[in-house]
Amino acid sequence: MEAIVPILVQLITGGAGGNVVGQLAKQLNLGTAGNSIVGAIGGLAGTWLAGMIPGLDSLVGAAAGAATTGGLDLGVLVGQGVTGLVGGGLLTAIAGFAKSAMAKS
Repeated sequence: MEAIVPILVQLITGGAGGNVVGQLAKQLNLGTAGNSIVGAIGGLAGTWLAGMIPGLDSLVGAAAGAATTGGLDLGVLVGQGVTGLVGGGLLTAIAGFAKSAMAKS
């Protein structure tokens, strides 16, 4: 069960980040479902990429170690939530920009 919690945090915060970007920048809006799906994917990808950066790996990449020891580290979950939020918002902005650019041509 502890292995699923970090993934859920990344999906939920990524979806939230995608919806925030969609609401703040109407030209990048993919619709509620589109923002949520792209944001959730961005949340997973953003946390994975942040785990590869030296210095951030201990903050977001330690979830597997925490899950195998039988405990959840709140600091790791918060770090994954923040990177999920940013990753979801960033991927939604990129996808919204690509959609609007393709619609103009």
